[in-house]
Amino acid sequence: MEESHGHILPFDVPESTTSSYNNERLNSSTQSSRVSGFPGVKKRGHSSRSWIKIDLDGNVKVLELDKAKIMRQCSLPSRDLRLLDPLFIYPSTILGREKAIVVSLEQIRCIITAEEVILMNSLERNVVQYESELCKRLQSNKDQADDLPFEFRALELALELTCMSLDAQVKELEMEIYPVLDELASSINTLNLERVRRLKGNLLALTQRVQKVRDELEHLMDDDGDMAEMYLTEKKLRSEGNTPTELNTLSIFSGGTRVGSKSAPVSPVASTNGAHRLQRAFSSIVTSSKQGSLISSSDSGENIEQLEMLLEAYFVVIDHTLSKLLSLKEYIDDTEDLINIKLGNVQNHLIQFELLLTAATFVATLFAAVAGVFGMNLATSVFDYPSGFNWVLVITGFGCALLYFCFLLYFRYKKVFPL
Repeated sequence: MEESHGHILPFDVPESTTSSYNNERLNSSTQSSRVSGFPGVKKRGHSSRSWIKIDLDGNVKVLELDKAKIMRQCSLPSRDLRLLDPLFIYPSTILGREKAIVVSLEQIRCIITAEEVILMNSLERNVVQYESELCKRLQSNKDQADDLPFEFRALELALELTCMSLDAQVKELEMEIYPVLDELASSINTLNLERVRRLKGNLLALTQRVQKVRDELEHLMDDDGDMAEMYLTEKKLRSEGNTPTELNTLSIFSGGTRVGSKSAPVSPVASTNGAHRLQRAFSSIVTSSKQGSLISSSDSGENIEQLEMLLEAYFVVIDHTLSKLLSLKEYIDDTEDLINIKLGNVQNHLIQFELLLTAATFVATLFAAVAGVFGMNLATSVFDYPSGFNWVLVITGFGCALLYFCFLLYFRYKKVFPL
């Protein structure tokens, strides 16, 4: 990836030139936002895009590359580059290809090869932090031996920043949602319910993002073939080291045939010796290929184990983050259950009160019916006594009270509500 399409801006990592480099990126992002309306993103009609290239020594260059050049030099299909397009929102993905690793983790979208990292140029906090931290680590470990190859160090940093970013978002959500839930448990009103609904939506979205990163790491650890494809340095060294061996083998084989062909006339003894030489040459080729395959298989097994340990470490981190989200979701569910219990209790009290009022209304209706009957112009002897109607009212009221008391005893017997 040393060639570039358009201008190439050299970059020195020391702090003296950091401000000028950030100003250059800010200007390019501002111009792109004027064209497309999105910061740091150009229109889809433009074939080139701004990228950041970081080499083995931690040197940084800003390049203008098109999809065709990236696909040609990294041997990537076009569908893999769509994962890096900022205009589309794809879930977190890590793909191992023949010459590159395509990483799309939250805002960190890059292509990792055995010699360089091609990072999407953006002013996002995670992207800037990834760039600066990777340059610092590469420059600090320049003279020190490191067990991990270049592509694994770049992948590890992407996983580290992604896990840290997601964990920080989970902590912020916890600090925001716990007081709201406690307030809702003590005071149930529309404002608190709306706040909890909004926070629950944020929780579900964050849980899906964390779950996707966890599933991607689990998928990689379960597939040894994908992990073997991601060891780019080994494949590069193997391809460079096999070519001279094959040439030496072919030269030995061709030398043996030339010695046999120079003998004229060919005698049966000579032909027999040539056949033995041919057989020995083929046996040496088969033996060397078997030894090479055994060595490569053992090395790949060690490398797969090394990568699996790396992925497992961050799998534990992201799984812990997911467990915190699930516990937070359970706390929300428990709060909702408590609210439902409180509302059910209030509803039960209202039903009991309504039942008492209904019984009292029935008794009062009977009393009004008796009073209405005696209020009519009826020819009866009761009206001949001045205090006769008073006794009717007293007897009717006593009967209604006794009936209401019977209703209460019945409700207590049926355990409708405690008295």
